Amino acid sequence: IPVREIDVARVERVLENDPFVLNADVFVDAKNQVHIEIDQRVPILRIIDKNGLNYYIDKFGMKMPLSKHFTARVLVATGNIPPYDPQFLQRKKHILKDLFELTNIILKDDFLLPMMEQIYVTESKEYELSPVIGDQKILFGNLDHIDDKIFYLKIFLKHL
Repeated sequence: IPVREIDVARVERVLENDPFVLNADVFVDAKNQVHIEIDQRVPILRIIDKNGLNYYIDKFGMKMPLSKHFTARVLVATGNIPPYDPQFLQRKKHILKDLFELTNIILKDDFLLPMMEQIYVTESKEYELSPVIGDQKILFGNLDHIDDKIFYLKIFLKHL
């Protein structure tokens, strides 16, 4: 179709409505070429909540659906996880907020990141970690004294 018939704003809106697109910029340059720049949303955690719903959380805490075309290689959280609440990061205490915080701590640690596979939320709202190596279940508890727990977790993992 001729470039003058392209509704650039509509193309941007359609792209930004895609759950895997964070931002889209569409423009026509001086040579009448259409350019589309897309920032993709990046999942950091896969959630399987207590109702069996399955989705990702991105690096901003936004819910993302699973893709039919790929599976992101990220930590998986299962167990007693409540349904997604878009305001979970603003809440004083919320399991999704704790999972998001714990996931970000693991992601920032070059040693822990390749070692962790799953986070399980118990009925008492405590966390169990499953490392990639071995079949241990690490009783992490709640996030109180998290820095100390991470320190001792790393010592334990180095001796596996």
